Amino acid sequence: MGCCSSPFHVFPNPAKVTVPPGKGPRRGRNGQRSGSHARHDMKSPDEVLREGELEKRSDSLFQLWKKKRGVLTSDRLSLFPASPRARPKELRFHSILKVDCVERTGKYVYFTIVTTDHKEIDFRCAGESCWNAAIALALIDFQNRRALQDFRSRQERTAPAALAAPAEAAEAAVAAAASEPSGPSPQPKPRTP
Repeated sequence: MGCCSSPFHVFPNPAKVTVPPGKGPRRGRNGQRSGSHARHDMKSPDEVLREGELEKRSDSLFQLWKKKRGVLTSDRLSLFPASPRARPKELRFHSILKVDCVERTGKYVYFTIVTTDHKEIDFRCAGESCWNAAIALALIDFQNRRALQDFRSRQERTAPAALAAPAEAAEAAVAAAASEPSGPSPQPKPRTP
């Protein structure tokens, strides 16, 4: 199964990987991860997830493939040109819609990054490097974190309003009861034909 046929990267079986003592994640008394890793393995935006060579198709008339050094972090893909003085171009994940896998040949995997304004940026990488899978997984992780943040912020905004609504309803009921006359209410007269 090639890199292009599945957006998932196969990681080694953790049961078969040996970790030197003291080098693995810290664990508490009950075997759970402790500290900042207890809830979720949150990656810092500056943590490099992958670094290496990939090629970007130029926007020029000839559409040449230009080699770039790619640096993938949890919130962006930075592309460094061959010349050391040039500034890197950054594709931030909030502006990326999806990663499409276009074609896999014997030597390269060709893929396209589609931006939120529907611009398509073509890339290729060595078949065994699986840059497309790494970018797709980082993008999904970013979108999931963002969706969780949006959900939590909506909950925080609606929670005070939900707590205030019953109190306001109770105050309105008390005010309505106070404004009604305390005497007996008039009975409707029966109709006679």
